[in-house]
Amino acid sequence: MVISDTYSNMTPNKRMAKYLAIREVPSLVYEAVNLEGVLMTLPEVQTILDGVTVGGHKISDQTMVINQAKTWGRLFELIDEDHFDFTKPVALELHNIAGREEAFEWGVFRSGNVSISGSDYEPPSADQLDKIWLKTESEIELATDVYDKAISAFLNMARAQFFWDVNKRMGRFMMNGILLNEGYPIINVPVKRQLEFNEYMLEFYSSNDMKNMNQFLRSCINEKIIANFK
Repeated sequence: MVISDTYSNMTPNKRMAKYLAIREVPSLVYEAVNLEGVLMTLPEVQTILDGVTVGGHKISDQTMVINQAKTWGRLFELIDEDHFDFTKPVALELHNIAGREEAFEWGVFRSGNVSISGSDYEPPSADQLDKIWLKTESEIELATDVYDKAISAFLNMARAQFFWDVNKRMGRFMMNGILLNEGYPIINVPVKRQLEFNEYMLEFYSSNDMKNMNQFLRSCINEKIIANFK
């Protein structure tokens, strides 16, 4: 499913991709927590990441901020160590950080059934998750376009709901891990496009058609960032 050849003339640069992502961590965390309905300003997020508590916010909200930043840090380490791959052990390791004190359980696939708010779509039962993960791995291995590969990883993870919570965020970590590992710029969904994101995701949950979400996510890549890979 090659949606667009906009990125076909980019030259992969693993060092550049990681450097630019590291610079964006406060913004990446800010966008992620706001997409989850935690209303924080970028300066507040930066303050928490500097180790200072911010008044007016729940401890759980600040935990989410810290967990997001720590997960990015571990993802960068895995990239540096050449230990990142789209595998269940990597996903569990990252969820053990991202979902800590937030999900019912963290670092393991869910053991019960879940629903998705606003959608009639029912995620698969817990006993099907390992089989679905292996199928997702196979689909990703067959993808020839790096952005199709990465976006498919995110969407399959979001739709399967492998975890009790932190599914979309985990999907985005794995998506961006694939991109960084292959030397391409990451995808960051800005909170100003939250309505589009939510609408396209609900459509995707029902249809399992990735086309519109694929196009939307590609449109979230910063054109100025792309220029560094020409």
